Amino acid sequence: MRLFVGLGNPGAKYAGNRHNIGFMVLDRIASDHGFSPWRAKFQGQTCEGRLGRDKVILLKPETFMNLSGQSVGEAMRFYKLDPADVVVFHDELDLAPGKVRVKTGGGHAGHNGLRSIHQHIGADYDRVRLGIGHPGHKDRVAPYVLSDFAKADQDWLDDVLRGCSDGAPALADGEAAKFSNAVALRTAPPRSSTGTQTPKAKASTKTEEPPAEDTRSPLEKLRDKFL
Repeated sequence: MRLFVGLGNPGAKYAGNRHNIGFMVLDRIASDHGFSPWRAKFQGQTCEGRLGRDKVILLKPETFMNLSGQSVGEAMRFYKLDPADVVVFHDELDLAPGKVRVKTGGGHAGHNGLRSIHQHIGADYDRVRLGIGHPGHKDRVAPYVLSDFAKADQDWLDDVLRGCSDGAPALADGEAAKFSNAVALRTAPPRSSTGTQTPKAKASTKTEEPPAEDTRSPLEKLRDKFL
């Protein structure tokens, strides 16, 4: 069994925030893969279904971001899971918008949700880092992550959500590379190689030869002119 955790803040006020991209991914997975209805449990919202070979529990903590670990720890204890069974989807300031990376273990880099999870279950869990970009200065981080995605972000955001959903079965089976490939097919699809384009005609590089030198005598030229 695997526990997929999406990080965010509860309530309609925060639903479209950059900080809530983890919630958005789980909503997409639940919708695409026919999971059970969401219900209140473990201080959050949960649903369950199957991805790949595994039963998977989806969890959206409703403790607010800085207390996410309480909800995650409660769910882990109930299902008797280890940190290695947990995958956390979260926003990542240090990745460009639309970039997605999988990581196991490591620090929390100041992310309040990860900091709380570290405190409750340790650091040995998997994370899916969902790039949202950086506002440029640390003083602008809080208002930036707690503001909604811009209209200009919607295309790449939809690609990320679809890609994570496409790759979710591979991630549940522990195949991070296949998950990353599925995301890349949405966010950076290969160019089609089936079309044939007629190449433009190249300008001729042939140099015309200069006319041969006329070696006729004046009398021969006069004769040829009238013949």
